[in-house]
Amino acid sequence: MKKLIAFLALAGMLNFGASSLAFAQDEADTVTTDTAMTEQADTTAADTAAAAGGEMDLKETEKEKLGPHQVLKEKFIEGGAEFMGIVLLTLILGLALVIERILYLNLATTNTDKLLAKFEDALDNGGVDAAKDLMKNTRGPVASIFYEGLNKYNEGIETVEKAVSSYGSVIMGRLEKGLSWISLFIAIAPMLGFMGTVIGMISAFDAIQEAGDISPTVVAGGIKVALLTTVFGLIVAIILQIFYNYLVSKVDSLVNDMENSTISFIDILVKKQSK
Repeated sequence: MKKLIAFLALAGMLNFGASSLAFAQDEADTVTTDTAMTEQADTTAADTAAAAGGEMDLKETEKEKLGPHQVLKEKFIEGGAEFMGIVLLTLILGLALVIERILYLNLATTNTDKLLAKFEDALDNGGVDAAKDLMKNTRGPVASIFYEGLNKYNEGIETVEKAVSSYGSVIMGRLEKGLSWISLFIAIAPMLGFMGTVIGMISAFDAIQEAGDISPTVVAGGIKVALLTTVFGLIVAIILQIFYNYLVSKVDSLVNDMENSTISFIDILVKKQSK
């Protein structure tokens, strides 16, 4: 009987020890599995972060490779065709007038010192008719003014002065032709940009009203369009303003040359009559 009880006790102890060993083994396997899963998750997260960082670095690299004109083109497209197209049309029309004025004023530029020397020589050698032929065949507004004055030479110096003054006013009007339109485009371009700004802000508020939220994502699109239209409007105005100031200075230079040359022209005629 005692042997039976001892045998049962020994069997129970062996069974308990095996169960404890199996439980410990299961716990070890669980810990190992959890550790592996944690390491795998960390590795996955690290890979994801690295991929995201690599993608961001790639985008930044691509942006750095873009030239200034490509950036402007991209921002122009993002601004929308409604107002960006109008601003671009303003720039095209303004530059067309600028190019036309530059060509006209450069062709109107004359070396007045050489012209006066030729005029005096022609007047001394061939008379008024030779001087008329010289002015008729010479390009530029100064020669045209001299020609009009020579047409009134037989009526006296005072008449010549009046003819030169009157025709000089006509020439000044021709030189300044188109400048008022360029000035108009300079004023319109930023106004169009500001109008786009107002409409972009209205769109942003409409998006807020529809979404019922004031998150940056909701209003970013409208505000971005608003700012881009303003920027491009100001860029157009700055470009045209630079050319406008150049043209105004060119006209002033031509007018000063005409005034100085007409004074010398009258003096030469007075000397001719006094001989």
